[in-house]
Amino acid sequence: MKRRLFMTLLGAAAAVSFAAYAQQPIVPVIGFLHSGSAKPNEILVAAFRDGLKEAGYIDDKNVAIEFLWADGRYDRLPELVADLVRRKVAVIFGAGPPAAHAASAATKTIPVVFVSGDDPVKSGLVASLNRPGANVTGAAMFTGQLAAKQLGLLRELVPKAALVTMLVNPRNPLTEAVIADFRAAAAVTGHQIQIVNASDEGEINKAFATVHELHADALIVGADPYFFARNEQLVALAARYAVPAIFEFREFAVAGGLMSYGASISDGYRQAGVYAGRILKGASPADLPVLQPTKFELVINLKTAKALGLTPSPGLLAIADEVIE
Repeated sequence: MKRRLFMTLLGAAAAVSFAAYAQQPIVPVIGFLHSGSAKPNEILVAAFRDGLKEAGYIDDKNVAIEFLWADGRYDRLPELVADLVRRKVAVIFGAGPPAAHAASAATKTIPVVFVSGDDPVKSGLVASLNRPGANVTGAAMFTGQLAAKQLGLLRELVPKAALVTMLVNPRNPLTEAVIADFRAAAAVTGHQIQIVNASDEGEINKAFATVHELHADALIVGADPYFFARNEQLVALAARYAVPAIFEFREFAVAGGLMSYGASISDGYRQAGVYAGRILKGASPADLPVLQPTKFELVINLKTAKALGLTPSPGLLAIADEVIE
């Protein structure tokens, strides 16, 4: 009798436990695909989470984020995104051009949200900016179209600059377009130009040694996810070789770089987080227009300028959005 009562109670407890488990909500998973590594991109991850929160989603509560990092090895991206596709995540976030293109190529059904520096129409990510038309949308930073403005700013700060070098990552699918834009801009401004390549820590060191050997008057550091992760190394080398350098993102100037000009990458990640949340709520990527920068920020590090013996003109300081002293 006691045994029958025990078994009855045990069965009832199991049924209650199973029912409680079955009633637990299924949390959607966002695959976060990045060509860089985790530590240097913490500020961008935080911005993405902020965007999700604006849309009503909080990581580890009503959404889960699965982070996949290629650690600078862009050739790993197809393998990483294939894993996300096999697991049928709810949304894939392609952080940066290499990841965005890898995600777009891997699936035509899972929604893909991107932050990318290229023109997403020309590169084939979307059919149009206003109506992307498929499973892909996001925020376009248009980083490849800033060379003319960056050269102009360098001329303002370093008027005697003749030879300007540009550091690019040959593994980035945007590189050829960026170089073409740089050459076209230099043809207008009359600067001599030289391209230097780097895709890992050692190559970055060699690239700056080459810049020094060329007696370059200035340097443009191309926008690249791997370079963003190596911002401290890049800023330190620019100081070591005393080369005036302009970067795209504010974070470089904050770290001690001379000057930056470009859209806010943190805001791009935040906007992508908002879009990911809207898609989780049922919005179609095809109907979400690609977001574009509304403002390009000029940041000048006055301390670094003085260390290089440069004095920004009152006019240049007047148009700067931020002057770091």
